[in-house]
Amino acid sequence: MNDADNNNLYGRFISFEGGDGVGKSTQIKHLAKRLKASGANVVVTREPGGSIGAEAIRELLVTGDKNRWSPLTEALLMNAARRDHVETTIIPALERGDTVITDRFADSTMAYQGYAGEIGVDTVATLETISIGDCRPDLTLILNAPVKTALERADTGGGEGRFEAKGQEFQETVRNAFLEIAKNNPDRCVVINAAGTIDEVAERIWAAVCVRWSSM
Repeated sequence: MNDADNNNLYGRFISFEGGDGVGKSTQIKHLAKRLKASGANVVVTREPGGSIGAEAIRELLVTGDKNRWSPLTEALLMNAARRDHVETTIIPALERGDTVITDRFADSTMAYQGYAGEIGVDTVATLETISIGDCRPDLTLILNAPVKTALERADTGGGEGRFEAKGQEFQETVRNAFLEIAKNNPDRCVVINAAGTIDEVAERIWAAVCVRWSSM
């Protein structure tokens, strides 16, 4: 991306999606660093979380027994956290002209609760409309890796392994759900092969960002 393209970086909203352990956190750090070097002001955030209220809800969602909540309760909690995140963090940053990168957003609820949790696409879509309105990512990068490999490297530090504990079959459904989401939203989503070295994956992501931004 050359200097003439730098203005395309401002006020953009990027979400990273994918199953547990695919390397989102690592790649977000790499992309944020590169965008900052290109002149963008970058805000890195996460879901569930990203604001004081949403972080309190995160504690309820990602810790404890895997059957602590029903999928519908999970979806309601996720969207409550998301609404606070959008109001408190994301919209103010975009209005300042910052580039926002979030580790998970609404697609995760669709994949985890709508598909894998089987509460249905329509139910999740209704909750999504209520919680985020028109605040949708300009670009969603879906990191895709074999589930077995991803679960082996998943970071469950701090006891935040509730969703990983749901097992490989659940995670396979999640992976396929993200691929379906990407298929249904080609103008927004790009599937990134998350296999290979960190630098190799980072280059794939950067190439996808450059292509998408140059067309906007």
